[in-house]
Amino acid sequence: MKISADNLLDRLRSNNPKADLDLVRMAFDYAQEAHAGQLRKSGDPYILHPLRTAEYLAGLRLPVPIVIAGLLHDVPEDTSVSLDQIRKDFGPDIAGMVEGVTKLSNIKYRGIIRYVENLRKMFVAMASDVRVILIKFADRKHNLETLDSLLPIKRQRIALESLEIYAPIASRLGMNEIKGQIEDLCFQHVLPQEYERVSALAKEAVSVRHSYVQRAQRAVEHDLRRAGIPVVGIEGRVKHLYSLYRKLQKRDQDISQIHDLIALRVIMADVAGCYAALGIIHNRWKPMQGRIKDYIAVPKTNGYRSLHTTVEGTHGETVEFQIRTREMHEQAERGIAAHWQYDEDGKRASAAVRTQLAWVRELADGLPAGRPNHEGNFLESLAALNVDVLQNRIFVFTPEGDVIDLPEGSTPVDFAYVIHSEIGDGCGGAKINDEMVSLDSRLQTGDVCEILVDRNRPGPNPDWIDFVKTSNARSHIRSHTRAKIASWAADEPSLPATPMELSRSGKKKVGRYSLPIIKVD
Repeated sequence: MKISADNLLDRLRSNNPKADLDLVRMAFDYAQEAHAGQLRKSGDPYILHPLRTAEYLAGLRLPVPIVIAGLLHDVPEDTSVSLDQIRKDFGPDIAGMVEGVTKLSNIKYRGIIRYVENLRKMFVAMASDVRVILIKFADRKHNLETLDSLLPIKRQRIALESLEIYAPIASRLGMNEIKGQIEDLCFQHVLPQEYERVSALAKEAVSVRHSYVQRAQRAVEHDLRRAGIPVVGIEGRVKHLYSLYRKLQKRDQDISQIHDLIALRVIMADVAGCYAALGIIHNRWKPMQGRIKDYIAVPKTNGYRSLHTTVEGTHGETVEFQIRTREMHEQAERGIAAHWQYDEDGKRASAAVRTQLAWVRELADGLPAGRPNHEGNFLESLAALNVDVLQNRIFVFTPEGDVIDLPEGSTPVDFAYVIHSEIGDGCGGAKINDEMVSLDSRLQTGDVCEILVDRNRPGPNPDWIDFVKTSNARSHIRSHTRAKIASWAADEPSLPATPMELSRSGKKKVGRYSLPIIKVD
């Protein structure tokens, strides 16, 4: 079986005519010789895996050094060629990326403590060089595409691990396309029956909606031309199956309530054209209430920018439009990979990339190092990881207009602790969109939240632990409650000894008044 790097070289040449293709050819020959005689579980020559990994990286239009590291990523672990030899032959930068991927190769679920320890290693690696995780995404994607050759129990483990870790990380890095691909590849192995059901449901619904979506596309193109507004292009997008599955769970399995099964992406020349196109669309069709979202003025924390609107046709059909510039479209598809810039050595990330990675560095610093003495510490760290980092995000405003990024399902108490720990500890009430609400109310994207602070409040209510979503809020509530119990127990041993007893022991009622929100830089 003759395996060629021609397709990889063609992609790189198309992306950058000045790319050093000779070095890429050398890396391919190097990897092919190192893996000579090795076969995958599928029976294919092993070199196919690093080649497909490199091709995907080239498809993301990443620079040549990352692509070469993709070609070489399995050489030190699976062949007799050492990392030192790679460093000698290809330089320290490429060898450093290969080493980073090699260190992550053993992240597997083998008990909760070791799992969290390995997750910490992943985020430390990302914080030091995000290129490592880009290579790992490409590596994992091809492994998922070839899962059928593995035993069912191993397929299930790899798919579940990818669904719960790699896909959410891709989402946080703004890499929506790879996130959707990973989720769909995992879906069929984790929930095969649901995958078949949703696939059949989507196929039928798409066939019904396809014709009127095409009519809507032609109508928008006509209206934009007539108005003299330049448009780069309009393309359709069918929702990924796993995303559809999760949305169906929230809509009582009623696919007629899924308005973005097929979305039309309108690519405009500039931001002014985006808003002009939105006006043209609303002039023809009635927009659905609550379905207009301006992610250009208020981008998501992963950098996503676009205008969204869902409109109603004359016969009750609905179409979602996503309106963005070409640059925004690149960002939406490729996320952090779209903003990668380099110095002469190809190492430096742009300011946009460094900003996006702030949460990675915070997480790497926050997770405990080494093997723990107490399992509880690691379990809490894993809970924080799942709750705060790998969940869907919402964006809530302070009354002054500052944007607060929170995990989905957060409450005013979570919001208060993000603003400042003293605001959280003294939280006596809250308003959402100028209406008084209970403190366990769930916040939604676009809400304006105001915290009413009780200056005489002795601290957080221990019962809040039952509904807060963020690890930050949980940590403060637990810490204050433990300190209060310890203090009271020292003075009066007969006083309540548990958080639940403490919360029921009686509290002084005080009025509510507002404290100015502290702005977050």
